[in-house]
Amino acid sequence: LFVFQYPIRPASMTYDDVTHLSAKIKPKQQKVELEMAIDTLNPNYCRSKGEQIALNVDGTCTDETSTYSSKLMDKQTFCSSQAASNVSRYAAAVYKKGELHLTPLHGILQLRPSFTYLDKADAKHREREAANEGGDSSQDEAEDDVKQITVRFSRPETEQARQRRVQSYEFLQKRQAEEHWVHLHYYGLKDSRSEHERQYLFSQGHGLAENTELIKSPSEYLMMLMPPSVEEENDKPMAPSNVLSMAQLRTLPLADQIKILMKNVKVMPFANLMSLLGSGSDSTAVLRCIQQVAMLVQGNWVVKSDVLYPKDTSSPHSGVPAEVLCRGRDFVMWKFTQDRWVVRKEVATVTKLCPEDVKDFLEHMSVARINKGWEFMLPYDEDFVKKHPDIVQRQHMLWMGIQAKLEKVYNLLKEHLTPKKQEAQSAPPLLVSGEQRVNMAKAKVKQNYGQLEKEFQKQKAEMKSNDTSAKMDVSSVRIKEEPVSDEEPMDTSAYEGMNNGIVNGLHAEEASTDSLNGHLPGGCIDRVAQELKAFVSSTFKKQFVLTLSELKRLFNLHLASLPPGHTLFSGISDKMLQDMVLDTGCKQILVPFPPQTAASPDELKVYALWEAGDTYDQHRQVLLEIFSKNYRVRRNVIQNQLSQECGEDLNKQEVDRVLK
Repeated sequence: LFVFQYPIRPASMTYDDVTHLSAKIKPKQQKVELEMAIDTLNPNYCRSKGEQIALNVDGTCTDETSTYSSKLMDKQTFCSSQAASNVSRYAAAVYKKGELHLTPLHGILQLRPSFTYLDKADAKHREREAANEGGDSSQDEAEDDVKQITVRFSRPETEQARQRRVQSYEFLQKRQAEEHWVHLHYYGLKDSRSEHERQYLFSQGHGLAENTELIKSPSEYLMMLMPPSVEEENDKPMAPSNVLSMAQLRTLPLADQIKILMKNVKVMPFANLMSLLGSGSDSTAVLRCIQQVAMLVQGNWVVKSDVLYPKDTSSPHSGVPAEVLCRGRDFVMWKFTQDRWVVRKEVATVTKLCPEDVKDFLEHMSVARINKGWEFMLPYDEDFVKKHPDIVQRQHMLWMGIQAKLEKVYNLLKEHLTPKKQEAQSAPPLLVSGEQRVNMAKAKVKQNYGQLEKEFQKQKAEMKSNDTSAKMDVSSVRIKEEPVSDEEPMDTSAYEGMNNGIVNGLHAEEASTDSLNGHLPGGCIDRVAQELKAFVSSTFKKQFVLTLSELKRLFNLHLASLPPGHTLFSGISDKMLQDMVLDTGCKQILVPFPPQTAASPDELKVYALWEAGDTYDQHRQVLLEIFSKNYRVRRNVIQNQLSQECGEDLNKQEVDRVLK
């Protein structure tokens, strides 16, 4: 028996009379679809919207497959979903003449509007677009193409493969679709059949003597009515996927609880962790488990990098492997053990990761402050440090090992290893008012005034002595003169490219000390050029056409895979990269993109390998010439142009190979 109850009355129907209603059910799946008519004559009904929806769904023609035969949206479909997985503890109650009659429920379904007609409208729209685009194409290409057919013989299915197939999502969807709909008949509220079925909600017994199950104590009766829930492990996931349910979490082992909490929260004080785990948790056991999945930073616990980035995974932004990501995030965590503030630019310079990955690292454990940098999100937990000095000492030793590893990998300089504020880790930050700051500044100025005056006088005397000695030595200095040719100026393009303020995404002051003088050490330029030329050549032999943006992305990935101290880390500017592309036999293709394009300037610069040494060099050059005149060309135009220029008719497979 299905009882439909309408919590909100539609404008087209009343509770007493539902004239146009049809329902169907899939009993095995307990899935119901309910179709109700919409009163199109109601003043609240927007007729223009109804006509537009019907036109989008069915088009102009009307046949048996049309969803709305009246060319008007005159019905609405509701589809069911299970409101609760376990309904054995629910019952429908009817109170009559001092008696409470309970009927157990076998399922609770919630009806929601179904919008499958919108999918049908989208499919119609795509069909119309495909028909419009295919109308101008060559008929011979569509009809006379010879297609190659590959025949494969299926192997015998193993038992393990069969179990995987049966448990797959596609197989379950197929089974659900195979079940046929059973159409139902709707009976109104005042119908005699409805009155008859409603009588089954009342107990047929007239005395308590017949109901022996009810002759029990109140506590036994309540135990029968609401037995203790026996949770089946098969029905529950091992860990929450998106939403963290504390009720399900506390059924897991302590180590799994801590791992899931830290993976979701990422940074947490020890006191908050104990409150989430419950009052019965042992602090010693929690401390033993937390050290396996987190590291201590400023008295707070931060989840380990290998927990967030497991092995054999990669960055969703740049595709960098998990090992490189863990190394970069460990550097950020280590910096926060030295200071409460971290500069994003410094992290990007050292780790050489893309800005999105660096931002993810910082957002895990810090908050951005305007004109200051990134501050660690939690205050220094002095209570935990005082209560557990042994844990603090053990974590300090672990950080010393991580620091040694980072020094070897990143070639850290002295300024990276020296913390800016040693007191930041030993004591919590103090709040100083504005008036106190002014007074402290005045006292400091008075204290240093005498010392500053002495230093100024000393510098003034040194400058006078230097000027006197310079005047005496000027007469003995001779400048060697060399002829300067006006016709052949000195080529400074390579050095201008290195001193343009940015070197491979890094500012010049962040690059190596050798490149600050505008040149590399002797013999290093040739090695850098050879390495860069080898990268560009191998890249364009794999992908014949690349934009500057894509080439830079591939180059950054190549840098991330190189060992520390490689010659390419000395700094490669965009101009050097483009010059090397032209030197390796590539050409820039000036594709006439439309002026309203949203592409960046680097995406508009297209480079192509002009000669690859294969049999398709001439065809490829013709194709590149075509695209230098128009950015969108039809296939039949390309095939005709190739035949005219090359003097031979190419078949479909050869044209496909050139286009690819």
